[in-house]
Amino acid sequence: MTRTLRVFRWSADTPERVEDYRVSSGPDTTVLDALVDIQRTQDPTLAFRYACRVGMCGSCAMVVNGRERWACRTRLASLGDGPVGVRPLYHFPLLRDLVVDMAPFVEKLRAVGAALTPRPDAARYDQGSSAAPERQEIDQAIECIGCGMCLSACTIVAHNARFPGPAALNRAFTLELDSRDGGQQARWRVLLSDDALARCHGQGNCTAVCPMGLAPMRSIIRLRQRAPLRLLRR
Repeated sequence: MTRTLRVFRWSADTPERVEDYRVSSGPDTTVLDALVDIQRTQDPTLAFRYACRVGMCGSCAMVVNGRERWACRTRLASLGDGPVGVRPLYHFPLLRDLVVDMAPFVEKLRAVGAALTPRPDAARYDQGSSAAPERQEIDQAIECIGCGMCLSACTIVAHNARFPGPAALNRAFTLELDSRDGGQQARWRVLLSDDALARCHGQGNCTAVCPMGLAPMRSIIRLRQRAPLRLLRR
């Protein structure tokens, strides 16, 4: 079977455009398979990002037929008949074609203090028990691998560049419940600002597209539930 991929193209020295490519497709051919075939046999200038090809790393995240997906997990046969549209993630600076700059994603994580800051009195080596209540509370949130799909799907990110985004807020929630962390005070200054928790409209697009089955929307809700106590401590 032959399928048509309508691929977004852009580079610093060429205007934005969409190019059609015809590829052979079997029942298990993925969007990533098709892109690799196009690059190898039709157009070596086509740029896209991938690494593992087995649904582990998240580097092949892009928008396929209007929805954020991992190209390596998305079979062409699952997309129905007709042309398949492929474009880069939304709300990221473009580098070339389907490749986006992930630096703003990292900056949003850094803005909420997404790295563990050990308490001054924390043990040098402190392994949290998987049976601890705090760990069970965050079990559903700790598997984010930073693919950026939730930011692409978030309508608030589109209109407010200062909004940390679902991934960063999800990470903040996991640290808030980590008894080893001592960075809560600085982190809550960000979370309680006008451009963080208060900006999320609760549409849940982040949860709908997460390929890891996480629920960033739930993490944001849990942070909001804890926010009044933090406000009282000010």
